[in-house]
Amino acid sequence: MCSMTSSSNFSTAQISEFLLICFPNYQTWQHWLSLPLCLLFLLAMGANAILLITIRLEASLHEPMYYLLSLLSLLDIVLCLTVIPKVLAIFWFDLRPISFSACFLQMFIMNSFLTMESCTFMVMAYDRYVAICHPLRYPSIITSEFVVRAAVFVIARNVLFSLPVPILSARLRYCAGNIIKNCICTNMSVSKLSCDDITFNQLYQFVAGWTLLGSDLILIVLSYSFILKVVLRIKAEGAVAKALSTCGSHFILILFFSTVLLVLVITNLARERIPPDIPILLNILHHLIPPALNPIVYGVRTKEIKQGIQNLLRRV
Repeated sequence: MCSMTSSSNFSTAQISEFLLICFPNYQTWQHWLSLPLCLLFLLAMGANAILLITIRLEASLHEPMYYLLSLLSLLDIVLCLTVIPKVLAIFWFDLRPISFSACFLQMFIMNSFLTMESCTFMVMAYDRYVAICHPLRYPSIITSEFVVRAAVFVIARNVLFSLPVPILSARLRYCAGNIIKNCICTNMSVSKLSCDDITFNQLYQFVAGWTLLGSDLILIVLSYSFILKVVLRIKAEGAVAKALSTCGSHFILILFFSTVLLVLVITNLARERIPPDIPILLNILHHLIPPALNPIVYGVRTKEIKQGIQNLLRRV
């Protein structure tokens, strides 16, 4: 491990690794916490893998809506693999060191894939809007080509806006030690170790994050407002329930994703009033619980996916 110094000429080139200190005030119960985290990780990986395989093998699921769901599952898998294995390695084997480059790579993936997931929810909300508000035009608007263009947009937009976050942090001079009081390399946890002014880093992440997530949320709310307006006009018996059931699973996932994110933001803003370990735990759970629940909610509430999973199990 490289030696750390507080001298003004300290350079980032001297840093070879950081040390991740998870829950500094509760070191003794980390092994117990690792058990539910490991189970949730296995559930998330298994459920998303089954969903992807089901959509791949079932010809009846080769439709734009399920392709978008596949994209969501892929994002969830990458997020889980980026965060949870390292956390479990710290808990089980005390493998706290993380290289300089690996730390900023993890930071980039977390920032970009989290906003990609939000953007995917927005595209899925548009899909439901067209399906309910313009059903006759749905086959001509929501096509396989639309899904490809939407996927390119989701990736390009969020990579371009998220890439400056780790770059700005990597360019800082680190002279306040190499111990990160977190389980993961978040921008703020790492930047606090710098002896440079990090105001621009904080400002950019705040503006970029709320611009991306905020615009997605506004468009999602608008989509569901139009959907609700159309649904309330439907007179046919049972049509309202059928229309709402087509977007019920999607709405549940958006609500849960937004709620967890809101709780995380509030706890970070109120750091002085709550134990510092709470935001750390919530940050980990935010990368774990939504990926575990997303495929389960869709699998339980969507008849076509449920039938596809049953067909897959029969083949096995």
